[in-house]
Amino acid sequence: MSEPSTSGAAPQSRRWLVMLPLLGFIALAGIFLLRLHGGDPSKIPSALIGRPAPQTTLPALEGLVNNGTQVPGLDPAVFKGKVSVVNVWASWCVPCHDEAPLLTELGQDKRLQFVGINYKDAADNARRFLGRYGNPFGIVGVDGNGRASIEWGVYGVPETFVVGREGTIVYKMVGPVTSENVDTVLKVEIEKALKAGS
Repeated sequence: MSEPSTSGAAPQSRRWLVMLPLLGFIALAGIFLLRLHGGDPSKIPSALIGRPAPQTTLPALEGLVNNGTQVPGLDPAVFKGKVSVVNVWASWCVPCHDEAPLLTELGQDKRLQFVGINYKDAADNARRFLGRYGNPFGIVGVDGNGRASIEWGVYGVPETFVVGREGTIVYKMVGPVTSENVDTVLKVEIEKALKAGS
């Protein structure tokens, strides 16, 4: 009597063993892509919410004037007693160009203090940028080496913060201000900060 052949089963199991690493790789790649594209970067939590704004002094953007007067740099004392909108921007940042008209419009709200942190930018380019779109900022500090932005917990430009009257950060928006989020998100957070301090 002859024994049943097992030669067909061996190649079948070897095929599965060869395919197992490939299937594992495909599963991991799928999870990675879901995590990469499935999240909203504006929802990234900030460890600074509820904490005092960083005590970072920044020099003024040289040559940036308003009504013949040099626009001052950033002194952390300016955050006490006023609701502030702090925007981290650069002239080389494409989304910053997109959000600039919205910030200029929002900057007309006299209840707010607008502070710009110019991130790793050339002074001439930064002045041209503000000349092109209008300057919503009463204060512009130059962060030439990026250290101040690290202290603010910035992931990348643009980012916008709302600082309450007590000088604490109450909101952080990662990414550009857009026509979709300016009314539904940013203005809502600004109003909360204005009401909280009144």
